[in-house]
Amino acid sequence: MAAQETLTTISPTTNQPILTRHGPTSVDLAALPQRAQTAFLKYRQTPLPTRQKIVRKALQLLNDHQEELARELTEQMGRPIAYTAKEITTAVARGEYMLKISSDALADTPGEPQEGFKRYIRKVPLGPVLVLFAWNYPYLILVNSLIPALLAGNSVILKPSPQTPTIVEQVQKIFVEAGLDEDVIQYFHCGDFAKIEKMVQAPEIQLVCFTGSVAGGLAVQKAAAGRVDCRVGLELGGKDPAYVRPDVDLAWAAEEIVDGAVFNSGQSCCSLERVYVHESVHDDFVTAVQKVLSGYKLGDPNDKDTNIGPVISKAAAVRIQSHIDDALAKGAKNATPENKTFTSPPATNGNYIPPTLLTHVNHTMLVMRDETFGPILPIQSVASDSEAVSLMNDSHFGLTASIWTKDVEKGEELSEGVEAGTVFVNRADFPSPDLAWVGWKESGRGQTLSRFGFEQFVKLRSHHVKAYPVA
Repeated sequence: MAAQETLTTISPTTNQPILTRHGPTSVDLAALPQRAQTAFLKYRQTPLPTRQKIVRKALQLLNDHQEELARELTEQMGRPIAYTAKEITTAVARGEYMLKISSDALADTPGEPQEGFKRYIRKVPLGPVLVLFAWNYPYLILVNSLIPALLAGNSVILKPSPQTPTIVEQVQKIFVEAGLDEDVIQYFHCGDFAKIEKMVQAPEIQLVCFTGSVAGGLAVQKAAAGRVDCRVGLELGGKDPAYVRPDVDLAWAAEEIVDGAVFNSGQSCCSLERVYVHESVHDDFVTAVQKVLSGYKLGDPNDKDTNIGPVISKAAAVRIQSHIDDALAKGAKNATPENKTFTSPPATNGNYIPPTLLTHVNHTMLVMRDETFGPILPIQSVASDSEAVSLMNDSHFGLTASIWTKDVEKGEELSEGVEAGTVFVNRADFPSPDLAWVGWKESGRGQTLSRFGFEQFVKLRSHHVKAYPVA
């Protein structure tokens, strides 16, 4: 028998091993999509009200277990304990919205009325869905695909990040407790892309939902390229910009933008990664940001007073620092305020990168062009609205963007020229479940959330029925 892959989860807080999981053998891997297909053939016959009842119960159970799940998240990915339970409650709320709209979203679409004819379009479940998802917001990311997939009548195979392996174990257990047949949700642990590629290419798999890096998304897309009957949905990276207009309340905007940039240690596809500020208020805005950052606490994520924990790995810390070093070498200034927690993080060998404020930045710098995925806030001065929008669009990413202004009408007008799937006015870093979550450019393909979030989980069958002629 072939040796199983061993995957070890390393704590971001201590860089010590905390969990070990084993990957499937080749035989086990091949059996997963076959079982998923068998489960699908039965589950697709389950009436929508029954599916809704199971999902409703599972969401309640997730909410009931939020404290336990929150502790696991803090241990495995390093987000401060003060915030991890909120991910569970937000994931439940997101799932409840998708549940609420599912009857309408999955209903038949009638054709034009005509005497003697009945025409309609039915939304039919696809089959087994493979969900490959990331560690940074694992429950939120998973809910985006899992809930509409199950409500539409599909079976699901989950592959989590090795950094957060317990998520799939908890989710499967909860859904089985809620009444779902065990094989409707299956999972496997894996870090070997060759095995993931085989799963993508399994003929039973009808859709692959991937959340992660652009490189990872391209690899998944390439793996599925030889199949006409396998869809691919990609939620990839971002380099999300913000523009601060001169009319805004700077203290308020600074609070919001700092939170949007450094929450979760900046490890969010839609975190603010570059900020453009009108030159007339640039210096005052920098001062306001410094005041906000001076009150943050970098530290042990198990401390309820900690705002910022470690980044996910040593490799991530090295990459983030390389962006800072590149900017400073090209003329940027480190304007980070004095904060003793930034200079004296816990002595636990954790991956601590302090929130870093950079000024005098420009688009020759990595920190303004490549995804940093860390708690870095680079601020660039601009002379006009048009310059700001031009720079916001100067990116191969297009996930979200935000405009900060008292003149909301002007903000909406400017947003029409911004190349991003979501444009906020006076808000950032908040996927709303009633709006489509969609990436433009290299930020992804397909969409999740809203009624449009059901579309990738169904195929359409048109019914054209003519009344039988009576002699």
